[in-house]
Amino acid sequence: MSLVNILNIAVLDNPSSITSPLQFEITFECNAELQDDLEWRMIYVGSAESQEYDQVLDSIMVGPVPVGVNKFVFSAGPPNLDLLPQKDLLEVTVVLLSCLYHDKEFVRVGYYVNNEYVDEALRENPPDQVQVDKLQRNILADKPKVTRYTINWSNPQQSDPVADGAASGQADQDMLVN
Repeated sequence: MSLVNILNIAVLDNPSSITSPLQFEITFECNAELQDDLEWRMIYVGSAESQEYDQVLDSIMVGPVPVGVNKFVFSAGPPNLDLLPQKDLLEVTVVLLSCLYHDKEFVRVGYYVNNEYVDEALRENPPDQVQVDKLQRNILADKPKVTRYTINWSNPQQSDPVADGAASGQADQDMLVN
C-alpha cells in the first residue's frame, strides 16, 4: 500500500507558448508520517526515437510532508529547444511527473503534449525551418496515464526486487481523474 496517493493534478496556463514554463498544481494525500522528503521530477521527452533527448526540467524536494492532504504548484522552465531534433518540435511528445521516496519511484504521471503552429496557414504548410516563436504547446490534461510502483516504505534502502514494481512487473496503470 502506498503511503502517498495523488488526488489531482491540474495543468495550469494551458495551452501556452512552447517557450512558457510548464506548471502543474499537484494535490496529494499522505497517509502516514514520512521520515524524509518526497522528490518530484518533471521530465520532457524530446523524441520518441531516443531517450538521449529527454530533459529533466526540474527536480524538487517537498517536505516535511504532514499527514493529510497537501497541495503545491510545480513549475519548471520549458525544455531547451536547441537540444531537440527539429523534426520532433512539431510532433506529439510527452511530459512526465514522477515522485520518488528515497530514490525509489512510486508514481509516474504522463501527459501527451501537442506542439503546433497557432496560425492555420503554417499548420497546413509548415516551413522547412521551425518557427519556434509561432508554436503553441497544448498539454492534453484530461487524459493522463498514471503508473504506480510498489516500494518498501518502511525500509526504502532495501534492494528487494519484489518491492520494486518496475523490476517485478507489478506496475499498476490507470487514468487520473481531474
